[in-house]
Amino acid sequence: MSLYGHILPALVVLFAWFGSTGVVAWLANRGKQTFARSISWAGFAAGICLCVIVYVGHGHGPSGPSAMDAYISFGAALVIWGWLELTFLTGIVAGPRRTVSDPLARGWRRFSEAAATLIYHELAIAAVMIILVSLTWNSANPTGTVIFTLLFALRLSAKLNLFVGVPNMSDEIMPGHLEYLKTYFGPRRLHGALAFSLVALLALSMYLGMRSLAAPADSFAAVSATLVFTLAALGSLEHLFLALPFRDGALWRWALPGNQQG
Repeated sequence: MSLYGHILPALVVLFAWFGSTGVVAWLANRGKQTFARSISWAGFAAGICLCVIVYVGHGHGPSGPSAMDAYISFGAALVIWGWLELTFLTGIVAGPRRTVSDPLARGWRRFSEAAATLIYHELAIAAVMIILVSLTWNSANPTGTVIFTLLFALRLSAKLNLFVGVPNMSDEIMPGHLEYLKTYFGPRRLHGALAFSLVALLALSMYLGMRSLAAPADSFAAVSATLVFTLAALGSLEHLFLALPFRDGALWRWALPGNQQG
């Protein structure tokens, strides 16, 4: 394990994850009159970052991508992801259904109604992912695309687990205009789906961790693999929080407007 190949990129992911989540939460919990401006500027930044990911994926010298290329690609993917999350949390891109759940709905009907609350957003994320994959296919630096795809997978897993039901539903940073989404959460219980998700994510994290440690010290491969590994490990931790009586949403209470911190 090396300082610049493993420890530093892990710290970068940790602080970027904490800070970016706080920024998105702050923007999404401001007045609705600020949403259009926030989305516009974030969308402009996301467009630039899409070009950046393509450039650092292909535009490197004969020696191949550098460790800095991995950091840049990671940061650009995080900006794109933050913009998409902001479109959802502000309610601008969600789904056709924006009402509370029917308490009598069961089975497929309940699932289809829950899916209708966010289907437009999920399709938007999938479209961006396909664009990234197509533009960076066979590139020497696919870090940004891998990061974005992993974020999408982690998000889907968390949403499905919330729908089925988890013991701890920390929702402190959810804006008030999305309160209706809470009615689609399942009962507070430890379900086999969450246990399966935890095992799968821990296995993935171990695999990615071994890949990062096996890469040459301080190389692009080490930095890129460590960035992906750390994000997967944080995703595992977030899923673990769904099972434990720990209000992880309180970590970002500092980012909420004063009238939301009750």
